[in-house]
Amino acid sequence: MHIKSIIAKSLIIFSLALSLKSTAAPIDPGRQSVSLNSDWQFYFTYNFEQNIKKEKVNLPHTWNALETLKGVADYNRTSAIYENTLDVKPEWNGKRLFLYFEGINSVATILVNNKFVGEHYGGYTGFCLEVTNFVKPGSNSITVQVSNAYRLDVIPLHGDFNVYGGIHRPASLIITGQDCITPLDYGAAGVYVSQKAVSEQSAEIEVSTKLSLNTGSGLSLKTTIYDQHKKIVSSLVSTVSDTRTKEVKQPFKILKPHLWNAKSDPYLYTAEVLLLKDNKVIDQISQPLGLRYFHVDPDKGFFLNGKYLDLYGVGRHEDVSGKGSALTNADHDNDMNLIKELGATAARLTHYPQNRHFYDLCDQNGIVLWSEIPFVGPGGYTGAGYMKNPNLENNIKTMLIELIRQNYNHPSICFWGMFNELKLNYDDPQPFIRELNALAKKEDPGRLTTLASNLGANEFKDLTDLMGWNQYFGWYGGDFDEVGAWADEVHQTIPDKPISVSEYGAGASPFKHTEGLEKPSPKGRFHPEEWQTAFHEKHWAEFKKRPFIWGKFIWVLADFGSSIRTEGDNDAINDKGLVTYDRSIKKDAFYFYKANWNPEPMLYIAERRNTERTKSAASVKVFANVQNAELWVNGKEYGKKEKNDLNTILWENVLLQPGKNTILVKSKVKGKWLEDTCEWTLKQPAP
Repeated sequence: MHIKSIIAKSLIIFSLALSLKSTAAPIDPGRQSVSLNSDWQFYFTYNFEQNIKKEKVNLPHTWNALETLKGVADYNRTSAIYENTLDVKPEWNGKRLFLYFEGINSVATILVNNKFVGEHYGGYTGFCLEVTNFVKPGSNSITVQVSNAYRLDVIPLHGDFNVYGGIHRPASLIITGQDCITPLDYGAAGVYVSQKAVSEQSAEIEVSTKLSLNTGSGLSLKTTIYDQHKKIVSSLVSTVSDTRTKEVKQPFKILKPHLWNAKSDPYLYTAEVLLLKDNKVIDQISQPLGLRYFHVDPDKGFFLNGKYLDLYGVGRHEDVSGKGSALTNADHDNDMNLIKELGATAARLTHYPQNRHFYDLCDQNGIVLWSEIPFVGPGGYTGAGYMKNPNLENNIKTMLIELIRQNYNHPSICFWGMFNELKLNYDDPQPFIRELNALAKKEDPGRLTTLASNLGANEFKDLTDLMGWNQYFGWYGGDFDEVGAWADEVHQTIPDKPISVSEYGAGASPFKHTEGLEKPSPKGRFHPEEWQTAFHEKHWAEFKKRPFIWGKFIWVLADFGSSIRTEGDNDAINDKGLVTYDRSIKKDAFYFYKANWNPEPMLYIAERRNTERTKSAASVKVFANVQNAELWVNGKEYGKKEKNDLNTILWENVLLQPGKNTILVKSKVKGKWLEDTCEWTLKQPAP
């Protein structure tokens, strides 16, 4: 049985940091939310001993964040059990109780008081189960059996990333009255704000609220739109006739709306929906509302609110060293800060729906999103990402519905991704992808669909609104000078299809270096930082000249775990990140993009970590978005130079002296000196 479920987004934001045994505090007059993140008992399912030793854990939690780093493909994909106790308060008598889990990887079976309640298939979307009839006053047991075992009816079937097992996102208990805004609609908030027609002059929207009613008498629904200062913009009350009412649709028109305008002005309204009984509030949900309109032109790129917006940014995995996918809000905040420092305008959330807090951050910071389901093919590996299996197809469709409904109200999302790197050597996925695309359009006609392919220009071209390609010229083959010609050829081959580069990147270690460019082997251990930098310099030089490439997404923000990899500095790591797995080191390529994307004045000496030199004549390369800079080496002035169109300044044939050399660059910005310095050592030749 597959359980379709929900919780209100706003209530997670305000969830109380309480244990299961804490007293629930009301968030509003009708609905309460209690955190279920503390004091779980954890053990592996295969052990049926009496008095088994259990580990105490808090959520989010995964059991294989460290175990995946062994560098072997058969890491522990198994089953485990989480147990806790729920104290049902006397004051909850007559209330309805729901268990909500934001993400359990990958299959979850829920029991209350040892009775089966339901299951959920898929590790990256939320679900909710009503447990009203399973609990009793006082102490109740909750058992969650979790499996991340490999199987052919739950996506992803494949992927160059780890499937971390566990309750790896937050959980909560929701308490409502007998009549409520439903918490049981595919993990969504139960409130959907559709933008019918938006312009600078007016915005026509429809707020659809889904209800779960047991009494149905004396009910009404009041929806209010607030501006960012909490002032009422518009309000509407609708009568709810009886328990047969499952959905209420309310139209609004806002004159001269303040538009959500990405990074330049990520303005958010709030849509508040109150369920009233005899004019008293019995339930309440609030959702973000960012009013905007957009389109993509096959020749000119992406337009937001009628103006061209260059979309460039990163792919992002939810994976941090030592934690796997069990991330805290602080981890998500840190990644957002990196994206902001980089100066990105967009992000591709790869390869699965991500934590709701990160979607909120993208709304608030104006980052335009491509969000997708984990329908992932083998890419450059063997195996299948799709088989014509009805159970698998149902799982994929359900996960797409969950992705869309759970994130329907986020203005940052403009693109729904259907798949990544499928192939045609097993069952042909194209008929099913057409079904999937039609489902996405039915669920959300207001957004565009896209895909990420690593095949030719003519494969998959008629399946979605837009297209993307994962291309690695100069890493997995060819030369990075070829990427511009490739883009032109694709554009000429399918001139009416808007195209993007959904992935591009190269591996790099901040601890491996060369004094000249040497092309490394992707499968080898030596991934010098300088090659990654050169890769990105050439790619960005070509991309910035081609506005028809509607999106450019670097692979990837940070190094991440992939158990199948035995390359670079460490096994089980994909090292194409602009920053390291633990986020402690920003590689040179990070600063190249920061100089080109972030207007905040900066100077950065590239190749600074190549501290041991053997050649006395060196080049000093500086990434800078200031107009010019001056160079000193060991106190000797080498003059002032202007930046080029890639925001790079280069001094060639700079002479180093044997031993230590101090490199200093300076630039005066608005009367203040901006500078950067590093130290290189020239090794003496052996006698």
